[in-house]
Amino acid sequence: MSTLTPVPRTTAAADPALGGDKHYVARGRIARLVTHLCVIVGVLLSIFPFYWLVVMSTSTTAEIFGYPPKLTFGNSFVENIRNVVQSVDLMQSLLNTIIVSTACAVLVMFFDSLAAFAFAKFDFPGKRPLFILLIATMLVPGSLSLVPSFILMSTLGWVGTLQALIVPGAANAFGIFLLRQMAAGSIPDDLLDAARIDGAGFFTTYWRVGVPLLRGGLAFLGIFTFITAWNDYIWPLIILVDPERQTLQTALQNLNSVHLTDYGMVMAGALISVVPLIGVFIIGARHFISNIAAGAIKG
Repeated sequence: MSTLTPVPRTTAAADPALGGDKHYVARGRIARLVTHLCVIVGVLLSIFPFYWLVVMSTSTTAEIFGYPPKLTFGNSFVENIRNVVQSVDLMQSLLNTIIVSTACAVLVMFFDSLAAFAFAKFDFPGKRPLFILLIATMLVPGSLSLVPSFILMSTLGWVGTLQALIVPGAANAFGIFLLRQMAAGSIPDDLLDAARIDGAGFFTTYWRVGVPLLRGGLAFLGIFTFITAWNDYIWPLIILVDPERQTLQTALQNLNSVHLTDYGMVMAGALISVVPLIGVFIIGARHFISNIAAGAIKG
């Protein structure tokens, strides 16, 4: 009875001339290490401006301009916040900014998604020329519309009112283009046909089918619009002539003095304007991140 002896296999791991699996494992570890280091450096570079803002908001002007720069927290944060509250009507301007930013975000999400849904999934006369004209408006600098917008607001009697900030920002071409591209790829035509068979009209189909499938894009657009409206400075500075109607950004510019500026107080005011934006991003980011992850799993 003959016995079978296994034939030794020549593998890359057993043959040093071929490099071996250890070589590829080492290269993979080095690649992951480099990737992690790049991510860490990127995170530190992104976080440092916020950290430096907090440091300056806790320091005096002399400490801010000291050399070498001070990278540790100071002891003047409470005093700087007190000076901000005494210098500007912080609560009223903060309330005005919340009203304007929230209204703009809600209106943009509604009107842009409605227009995007129509452009993506319905045919109507002049659809293509209208969409091209819409995209062309994105090429026009916003500063060119300041004078015509002011004349229009003056004709309507809205100068000095918050609706002069809300109504012009109720829709934008960027949001329509973004959601239109998203709706074209994420909303199946068969689902719309099924809704029509069930007797659903345009608005019912939009609300029951379109909006749930566009939730991730709507979350991004809402956050983007809220931050843009919150940080807007030029248009509120032009249109808001009533000090009681000022937004936070225009109110904080009153902290700058012609002869002497307390930069610790200015940085404390800037910190107050940044903190709500971080909270809004943390709350809203979950929706479009979860939507992206769900799309990746389905793919």
